Amino acid sequence: MSSFSCWGLPAALLALLCCPGSGETAFEVHAWPERLVVETKGSGKVNCSTSCAQPEKGGLETTLSKTLLDQQPQWQWYLVSNISEDMGLLCYFICAGKQRSKLLNISVYQPPRQVVLKLQPMWVTAGKPFTIECRVPTVEPLESLTLTLLRGREVLHSQSFDGGAPAPQEARVMLNSTADRKDGHLNFSCLAELDLRPRGGDVFRSFSETQILEVYEPLPDNQMVIIITVVSVLLFLFVTSVLLCFVFGQHWRQRRTGAYGVRAAWRRLPRAFRAQPA
Repeated sequence: MSSFSCWGLPAALLALLCCPGSGETAFEVHAWPERLVVETKGSGKVNCSTSCAQPEKGGLETTLSKTLLDQQPQWQWYLVSNISEDMGLLCYFICAGKQRSKLLNISVYQPPRQVVLKLQPMWVTAGKPFTIECRVPTVEPLESLTLTLLRGREVLHSQSFDGGAPAPQEARVMLNSTADRKDGHLNFSCLAELDLRPRGGDVFRSFSETQILEVYEPLPDNQMVIIITVVSVLLFLFVTSVLLCFVFGQHWRQRRTGAYGVRAAWRRLPRAFRAQPA
């Protein structure tokens, strides 16, 4: 067997791989960005491109509203609008009768604009329990959210969430704690952090308004006894004074009516009886 016949088949295969004109045309399709993160009902720009020098056709397949901003033979620039849910877009090109495509994933989000912190109760005795509650009315996606309860700069509790329904939801975290003396000198707050970096986005942070816990020292037992005794004595003196005023008032009235009672009765008698000698 000749040397040509031994090397002929590998050489032919190598020629097919290295020379696109000798067989199937090789080209690539790219989508930029690879992952698009937009706010709910928002819009984003998408670029579809290809390595094919003279593509026959290309475009962006989507059910969303799209606007062609600019184009060249090897790329197209689109504005996609009114994005309300997670979905995929498809960039495609046809080159030498062969079609190839590239998928671009879109993620929607709603940042934590409102963070509400509540202390219940806001006035508490040292050593007694109280509750810290943090609430974010609407946020999306929930699995990217973390709520952190803070006392001053100290982290009291941090909680992440599991994915739920594909729509804005309310996030809530509660912590039961015991009032300490130092709590009355520190501000309580809540940090909501929406981390979209794994999806190709940014980090959104929002703080609640600070809340102050009023902490009172418990009264000692002997001090409580003193207070009860003083209140009892004052109450006794008040009742006694009321009774004395009533008794003296009745006595004064009786004395007054007793001195002038005979004269009043004598005046009411007929004059004939008063004229008779005794």
